Amino acid sequence: MSKHKINRILLLTPLVAVLASLGACTVGPDYVRPQMAGLPQGFKEMQDWKPAQPQELAMNGKWWEMFNDPELNALIAQIDISNQNLAESAASFRKAMALVQTARAEYSPSVGLSAGKTRSGSIVNGASQVKDTYTTSLTATWELDVWGRVQRNVEANEASAQASAADLAATRLSAQALLAQDYLQLRVLDSQQRLLDDTVVAYQRSYDLTQNQYAAGIVAKSDVIQAQTQLKTAQASALDNGVTRAQLEHAIALLVGQPASAFSIKSMPLAAVAPPIPTGIPSMLLERRPDVASAERLVAAANANIGVAQAAYYPSLTLSASGGYQSTNGIANLLSLPSRVWSLGPSLSQVVFDGGALRAATKQAVASYDLAAATYKQAVLTAFQEVEDNLVALRILEQEAAVQNEALQSARQAVTLITNQYKAGTVSYTSVVTAQATALSSEISALTILNRRMAASVLLTKALGGGWSEQNVMDMGRLNDQAELSKKAP
Repeated sequence: MSKHKINRILLLTPLVAVLASLGACTVGPDYVRPQMAGLPQGFKEMQDWKPAQPQELAMNGKWWEMFNDPELNALIAQIDISNQNLAESAASFRKAMALVQTARAEYSPSVGLSAGKTRSGSIVNGASQVKDTYTTSLTATWELDVWGRVQRNVEANEASAQASAADLAATRLSAQALLAQDYLQLRVLDSQQRLLDDTVVAYQRSYDLTQNQYAAGIVAKSDVIQAQTQLKTAQASALDNGVTRAQLEHAIALLVGQPASAFSIKSMPLAAVAPPIPTGIPSMLLERRPDVASAERLVAAANANIGVAQAAYYPSLTLSASGGYQSTNGIANLLSLPSRVWSLGPSLSQVVFDGGALRAATKQAVASYDLAAATYKQAVLTAFQEVEDNLVALRILEQEAAVQNEALQSARQAVTLITNQYKAGTVSYTSVVTAQATALSSEISALTILNRRMAASVLLTKALGGGWSEQNVMDMGRLNDQAELSKKAP
């Protein structure tokens, strides 16, 4: 390389160094999580409930194990394997991570290799001349991130990937909670089916008794008709119970990714009881709910996009270099010293007039940030509402269950007493029918309350994030190795 060329390169080096040093001047606002004033320090509906200790908040994520049901555990394990909504969310997450890789690639220069042959012709003094030109070159271009556009773009894509990771966790938690609700309700229906089957047996005995008494001339025909009506009504209820159970079974099949036609769950009355649920102070919701974390990460992404839009106002600096060989003396002489060619130099580009497009893009980025911030705050408020809703449901339903149990015991005693009185001939059969109907209604009400308590337990756990942590999002969003990503994402 000649001394003159070396001097030209040395003159360019300080300019490039000065412009590159401006990269520390990243434009756009640095991200700060939106603050919400007036958030309470405790749940209103906790009242006299004892708050959970900090160590109780360290749930292992397998919150469904608190119901101590092995079949429920096995079904929920199938969600990660076969649930198609979860597979869809996982694919979206992998796509988001690939976009992070694309954004990070802008930090590196673009290098290309080319080779070609060109035939050209001309006429000189009436004679046609044809010339073949052979070229091979290596080119490199690199846009320096002077104003932090690439950095902000990477920040935006990383935050979006973290939001996608939170969405994946939210999809998983939603599927788990829905399956637990359906399964527990199905088991309550199994308990109700046993109750109705036992009731049908009891009513059959009453019907047989009235028929025998009518045949002996002890009671009127109306008693037989009442007993028969009561029996058939109970039989119809027992049959109707199977419709809802079958539909719940089909819903569970969908959640575990199996055809409803090939899936079944053996009938078994509910054995679980409503578990105590650990609860934390409201601020913990910001770290324990994946949907809240997703909304917050989208705010961070929108904030970074403001910097991307603002960076477009400033000139871009690109370094370009190329080197190679060019020969018209045949391909055999292509890689010789006289055929060598090269170029090196920076270039600046700046938009002079765009009809207000850059300003509009910045306004759009700011509006998108405001929208994301409002969505995040709404997600936080919704989180508090859902926790309070299910806390009050659990608290009141616990009291209602105690009262209903007393009513049930009284109804059972009334059936025994009135049935004995009827056999003794002191009351009419109408009194027996009324007592039995009241007892059955009380039994069903007790099961309904139990089902609502179970559902509230699941929903409260979901509202508190199911033991999930925001750190899961931060870790997954920073993954930069595709092999590592494939291990951690389902």
